[in-house]
Amino acid sequence: MSFWEKLLSAVADAASNALSAVVETIRTVFEGDPETRRNVAFSVAVIALSAKMAKADGVVTESEVAAFRHIFDFPDSEARNVARLYNLARQDVAGYEAYAEKLAGLCSTCAANCPVLEDVIDGLFHIGKADGALHEKEMAFIARVAEIFGISEAHFERITARHVFVEGRDPYIVLGVNRSDDFATIRRHYRGLVSEHHPDRLIARGVPEEFHTIANDRMATLNAAYAAIEKERRAA
Repeated sequence: MSFWEKLLSAVADAASNALSAVVETIRTVFEGDPETRRNVAFSVAVIALSAKMAKADGVVTESEVAAFRHIFDFPDSEARNVARLYNLARQDVAGYEAYAEKLAGLCSTCAANCPVLEDVIDGLFHIGKADGALHEKEMAFIARVAEIFGISEAHFERITARHVFVEGRDPYIVLGVNRSDDFATIRRHYRGLVSEHHPDRLIARGVPEEFHTIANDRMATLNAAYAAIEKERRAA
């Protein structure tokens, strides 16, 4: 059975329950298959939370739906089934906080700032800013989800800097380094981030290949931040 068949089977089994119960279904259906469980959990998380967030500013725009499709590169043959889960999430009366808490429980073995949950936050930012501006209610939604996920304020600031910038993106915040750091320290930290966030690492920790946009966008931002600092230091 393919990943998509397993995912949709889990959704079908939980379709009559509150969305927050989907996580428990994933936990039991894929109990003996941790890799697939991570894939399914991540996919359902992005579908469900993005559907909830798309309503945060009171309207679901075509650009947000298009961004959802961009980041979640599912086969055309599965569009109806994915839409089914997306609509279930939008219509469900259960609050997103309860769902986020259950999802965080799947990463209970991770330390603070779980990388898989960070991937989910990146996905939500990608969808939220699709219409050209991140609404304050969407920002509040993402910040609250990050808090539930156990992502520290400092780490969330670095994630936010990759997506939201009014007067230009601050490369130092993006890389999580200080302006007072010497360039050798910055380069070493940058290389560590590149290793940590390489697309192959995302796949290894359970992020399906369908979400390649998350990895590609993140790497492009890290590379641009490092290049900006390198240019600045050379000109100094």
